[in-house]
Amino acid sequence: MKQTERHTRIIEIVTNSGFATIEELANKFDVTQQTIRRDLKELDNDNKIQRFHGGAGLNSSTLNTSYSNRKVSFLKEKQNIAKEVAKTIPDNSSLFINIGTTTEAIAQALLNHHDLTIITNNLHVASILSTKDDFKIIIAGGVVRNRDGGVMGEATIDFVSQFKVDYAIIGISGIDDSGDLLDFDYQEVRVSKAIINNSRNIFLAADHSKFGRDAMTRLGNISQVHHVFTSTTPSNSIQSILDENNIELTIC
Repeated sequence: MKQTERHTRIIEIVTNSGFATIEELANKFDVTQQTIRRDLKELDNDNKIQRFHGGAGLNSSTLNTSYSNRKVSFLKEKQNIAKEVAKTIPDNSSLFINIGTTTEAIAQALLNHHDLTIITNNLHVASILSTKDDFKIIIAGGVVRNRDGGVMGEATIDFVSQFKVDYAIIGISGIDDSGDLLDFDYQEVRVSKAIINNSRNIFLAADHSKFGRDAMTRLGNISQVHHVFTSTTPSNSIQSILDENNIELTIC
């Protein structure tokens, strides 16, 4: 395959999935990882994609990929993260779970637990967990975002602020090298801030594609969480922040 054709296909893959790793692109095109790194550097220089740690993604900080694409992207990694998060949640706990396809995978992994109380602004999470008779599911009021079942708005923030729970399980769209947690919708971010402020333990669940990814709205910093669950070892700068703040890291 010629380089120009490979570049076109790389752009298509990244556009459809939102992120692609160097390893999967090298396997896809049967070339070395060094070749893919050169391809990504050229495409990044031409502003056609954006290089990230370990791969490439979309270069927009204002638009997220579609829910249907996010649902299937890095599904195995999300399932592995979900299993590890579920192991740390004891029965009879109270939880906040926010919007995201990773948090939906975690909801699925919690179905073997008993007597959980879950407050969520994610209709998909509520639907998954409502199959358990011994779970109490509380859905935050507000405006439903029809593209992904997220609930947000002033009413959502007011509702969340009434509680103080044992655990917050947070998904995020991007994490830059300074540790800033980034997302695309400022209303969603305001709800997630309320969730963080009203939780005793904060768990961040993010696969490797989220590290180095840009988004426009700042939620906070990774230094605010207590435990990070991800799929590969993060960059040295992120690990330094985790070490300085005694934040537990689990590679799933």
